Amino acid sequence: MRPSIAEVSAIYDAEQAAGKKARTLADVPGTYEAITDEWLTAVVCRNAPGAAVTAHQVVDRSDGSSNRARIRLTYNDAGHKAGLPPTVFCKGVVTKKNRVLQAVCGGAKSEPDIFNLVRNVVNIETPVHIHAAYDPRSYAYIIVMQDMGGISDFCNEKSVISRAQAEKICNTLAKLHARYYESPDLGTLRLPFKTWPEFWADAVDGNPGWEEACDSAVEAAVDVIPPGVYKRRSEIWAKTQLSVARHNVLPKTLVHCDVHLGNWYKVGNGDMGVTDWQAASIGHWSRDFIYAISTTLAIEDRRAWFDDLLNLYLAKMVEYGAPKINRNDAMLNIRQQLMTTLAFWTITLRPAPNMPPMQPESISYALIKRIAAAMDDMDALDAF
Repeated sequence: MRPSIAEVSAIYDAEQAAGKKARTLADVPGTYEAITDEWLTAVVCRNAPGAAVTAHQVVDRSDGSSNRARIRLTYNDAGHKAGLPPTVFCKGVVTKKNRVLQAVCGGAKSEPDIFNLVRNVVNIETPVHIHAAYDPRSYAYIIVMQDMGGISDFCNEKSVISRAQAEKICNTLAKLHARYYESPDLGTLRLPFKTWPEFWADAVDGNPGWEEACDSAVEAAVDVIPPGVYKRRSEIWAKTQLSVARHNVLPKTLVHCDVHLGNWYKVGNGDMGVTDWQAASIGHWSRDFIYAISTTLAIEDRRAWFDDLLNLYLAKMVEYGAPKINRNDAMLNIRQQLMTTLAFWTITLRPAPNMPPMQPESISYALIKRIAAAMDDMDALDAF
């Protein structure tokens, strides 16, 4: 059952007042200030007998839909001799608004579940975790990962994705989607994720003002939205809801659900990796495919490569074990799923009242421009 904003806020306030520290592996730190050397020893040194963290420093804090930080570690002699990492990278929800957002929609549980249940099953490029935990009482979560700073190039709105890299993105998505296509494990303890309609309803209903915020963002972004889309602004929300409802009747798989440009990174071997799994849920593959293609590629590149990339994705799905997908059906579903792709970035540009700022406006405007252009090109508003 979805917790209320008031419930999560009260739990967070009580936690802060108590000043509880994380000391054992069973503890889930509610803030980065709650992390102790003892907890880091339990997490990072568990496979190095005698090793211990003797000091740590939280640096490079950044906040979005979650709260991220790098932690510098100092070890005793046994830790140094074991070659333990000098830094780790962490994700959690350590501010009240972030805790509320991820508790209400379910992202606080989804991301640890991905790392604990999926990460080592599907052979795709995604961060390697050292520890992933969720506390169902406080709705806190923490992911401790290998630090990829300096060895991976994380994308932003200025990143250029080549044709070869776009093909890598399609391959990565096909591997994930084919592995769990119509799997009987979906929704069970083996894959205990919400459906995308459930996730969407919890996010929207649990954060009052979502519809109004998205509409105000469309108005704010008028200069980057094609006139043919903007003049039909009054239709967007109703068709966004229809887009979500389609997932109740379409074939299902495990979807990342937030595969925008900023959640991809380039690695030295030419592969493309994907991170930030808070929105992982059970839904139709078309949401991930068009979300990735419309946001990662420059508009002209998407127009030039789209047909080939879709053909590649559909072929890879069959190669990895999914049944053949009718291309006409695929196109209809892709056109429809552009609606919630837009909604994820209009709500980012103008968050609802109880939501934290999630991204710089520069990337929001850049991605809204790309998504809206795809909507115009594909007549998305007429796909229902």
